[in-house]
Amino acid sequence: MTSFIELFSYGFIQRALLAGILIGVLCAVLGVFLVLRRLSLIGDGLAHVTFGSVALALFAGLQGAAMLLVSLPVVLLASLGILKLAARARLGGDAAIGIVSSLGVSTGVMLAVMGQGYGVDLFSYLFGSILAISTTELLVAAGLFAAVLGLLWLYYHELVALTFNEELAVVSGIKVRFLNSLLAALTALTVVLAMKLVGVMLISALLILPASAALQIARGFRMTVVISVVIALLAVVGGILLSFLFNLPSGATIIMLAFAQFCLCFLFRQLRGVRNKS
Repeated sequence: MTSFIELFSYGFIQRALLAGILIGVLCAVLGVFLVLRRLSLIGDGLAHVTFGSVALALFAGLQGAAMLLVSLPVVLLASLGILKLAARARLGGDAAIGIVSSLGVSTGVMLAVMGQGYGVDLFSYLFGSILAISTTELLVAAGLFAAVLGLLWLYYHELVALTFNEELAVVSGIKVRFLNSLLAALTALTVVLAMKLVGVMLISALLILPASAALQIARGFRMTVVISVVIALLAVVGGILLSFLFNLPSGATIIMLAFAQFCLCFLFRQLRGVRNKS
């Protein structure tokens, strides 16, 4: 078995760790906003759309980073479509997400049946293949990481105000519709990036679990974000290393570690509550 120190000498491990750190930070930060605003399901819905976009890219003969040319615009349009559908069709957000996600899945299944011969490639995107990430994909991830984090920083105070009191944000003159669209678009970008890390089927878990775990023990919004990032990084780095050492699926390993940390944080909160009562 390869020693732990030797792992870091492999180029593909280095690329996987760097990409995983970038994506883990994005999911952790964005996940806090989504969980607090009860929009966690949008990540799951867009993940289903990502499945359709991956099938479309494979059907068109695209591979690697070139697939982003299809996935990014398709998932971005889907994120904005969810908002438009919820507003104009008088539907709840969950119903709009359900409609768009079911369309994404059905499109992916249809294309998978029509385009015989790329089932193995599609399977890798369903459940993640971070160890196979290329240098080009890493550079794309770094660029999108900078763009998403930059926009979150630029509109940080407005997004926080919107997260805790949307009605007050409207009265204060904050552009709520624009910020909702921005949050949906940033989620779409993050979901597309994360499909190579944990796979389409597990993306929503990476958005939800670190934030949910942090909310169990954190005091204050900024501390929640910091703890969420730490939890995501521990899950991603630990998951990648364990998956290589023990020949485990990287995406599932990352999510299991994130879930284990959620359980520990939940247990800590329960014990703290019992101690405070006694």
